[in-house]
Amino acid sequence: MKWYGRSLASGCLAVLAGIAISAQAQAQTYPTRSITMIVPFAAGGPTDVIARIVTAHMAQTLGQAIIIENVVGAGGTTATTRAAKAANDGYTLITGHMGTHAASVPLYPKLAYHPEKDFEPVGLLAGTPILILARKDFPPKDLKEFIAYVKANESKVNAAHAGVGSVSNVSCELLNSVLGVKPIGVPFNGTGPAMNALIAGQVDYMCDQIVNAVPQINGGTIKAYAIATPERNPSLPNVPTTAEAGLPAFQAQAWNAIFAPKGTPPEVVAKLNEAVVKALDDEGVRKRLLDLGSVIPGKAERTPASLGTLVKNEIAKWTPVLKAVN
Repeated sequence: MKWYGRSLASGCLAVLAGIAISAQAQAQTYPTRSITMIVPFAAGGPTDVIARIVTAHMAQTLGQAIIIENVVGAGGTTATTRAAKAANDGYTLITGHMGTHAASVPLYPKLAYHPEKDFEPVGLLAGTPILILARKDFPPKDLKEFIAYVKANESKVNAAHAGVGSVSNVSCELLNSVLGVKPIGVPFNGTGPAMNALIAGQVDYMCDQIVNAVPQINGGTIKAYAIATPERNPSLPNVPTTAEAGLPAFQAQAWNAIFAPKGTPPEVVAKLNEAVVKALDDEGVRKRLLDLGSVIPGKAERTPASLGTLVKNEIAKWTPVLKAVN
């Protein structure tokens, strides 16, 4: 019996060792096939645009195609839940953001995932300042007039967003809270469709990430009242900051980052992070992101550990704000 027990234990250890060696070997050869990158919003929105710019370069580094799959619904939480439950082999990833991986926690009491517990952070892609935007023929001429107009007509005006928990929703909830108003919210399956509605004059205003707005502002199809950052953005030098325009209490900047399902091998996460870093160092990628108004993270901000800390801090930041709004 003792001999049998020792043999069984030895056999189990051998199997476990074999599994460990096999997993390590797979991680070393990763990737051997195409990778699916889930984007939790419709094509054409800021998260989609940033994901496509960065992953195109990542694919060159990794030697395999990265296929973008847009999955819409529930402010990005439908796609994020799917990503959390995917196989943790590095072949299904998600480009998440402040909404899906921070604001969703206080907004969805029955959220089917937890950003900190169910994902491995891979790397931060870009910061995206928030703008206060309106249809081109919206009556107010500047931010002070906008504030007065919305307060006087809050039961009539409407604000577009990409679903509860999305960046456009959360940032405008913060704006509305600062102004003390409750306009009509109009949800869409992504910021792209919401922007199209704003351009068409079907909605009055929205809060959006700069990436989605620069071409439209410069083209005159919508108007921008202010950018919610301490300094003006080089891509929109004529748009004042909220502080300059008379609303210093409204400050907001979103971000986009890549995450893998929990338990993805460290070696795989490291390879993916290396590809992210190389992409953000590429002059072509940098130019495209900067032209859209993005803020490129510094070296220290690009590590998985730094992204993990960012998620933790963002959950702590937005939880009291959104609970108060709700």
